[in-house]
Amino acid sequence: MESVRAAAARVLLAASPAEKQAAARAAHEAAAAGRLDHRAPGPLMPERPARPVRPVLLPPSAMPKRGRAGSPRARFALLHALAHIELNAIDLAADIAGRFGHLMPPAFAAEWLRIAAEEATHFGLLQALLEESGGSYGDLPAHDGLWQAASATAHDLAARLAVVPQVLEARGLDVTPAMIARFEAAGDGRAAAVLARILEDEVGHVAAGNRWFRHVVGESGADPAARFRDLVRAHFRGALKPPFNGSARAEAGLATDWYLPLCPPQRPPA
Repeated sequence: MESVRAAAARVLLAASPAEKQAAARAAHEAAAAGRLDHRAPGPLMPERPARPVRPVLLPPSAMPKRGRAGSPRARFALLHALAHIELNAIDLAADIAGRFGHLMPPAFAAEWLRIAAEEATHFGLLQALLEESGGSYGDLPAHDGLWQAASATAHDLAARLAVVPQVLEARGLDVTPAMIARFEAAGDGRAAAVLARILEDEVGHVAAGNRWFRHVVGESGADPAARFRDLVRAHFRGALKPPFNGSARAEAGLATDWYLPLCPPQRPPA
């Protein structure tokens, strides 16, 4: 029986988006059918995932402006950025399954491989929107900062669960409703519907991170909210800033006392 680690590593080592999507779906199907052993030894997880030749990867500070808000160029650039996030999300979900699955119950790896397959679906939906606009993923540069969170938490499952699903993905819950409204205002109902579908799935992904985080931290007897805040302060570069999608965060298990204390103090109005 193949190991979860081998199936997950295959996802990360797939360079082309099409191969990565296929590998993610195959890993999920194998896990769902009981054909993967989460404790069996396998190859070491790659330090970095394979990437296609395009897009060119730049530091976040070097990324070009997207153009005038609401313009077709700006909407294409936004969809391209979201597709890049989803491609990285495939790797992040596969990596947590392969890197930490042997430490956890079988349901842990199976769930994260399912999430990897859902991220692959999201990428496919966004790629289709880009193609309908006459372009493709890779047409614009993208930033290389998304994998840094995985590298920083490669040896700490609790930290990974705190930072990736409950900070980075939770931020998607906050900003996606405004993006949906932007596409609706531009008359692009198809893009708005795709983003609404992604938002619904992402609530479940953040919830999975929160549920498994509580499981890991609960075994140590620590307070989950306090431990979450400590790990975010230690491993996340940046600040958590409002506005927050409080209802979606609450649905995912993130109560306000988890994240509001991490926000910088608000200056009183002048």
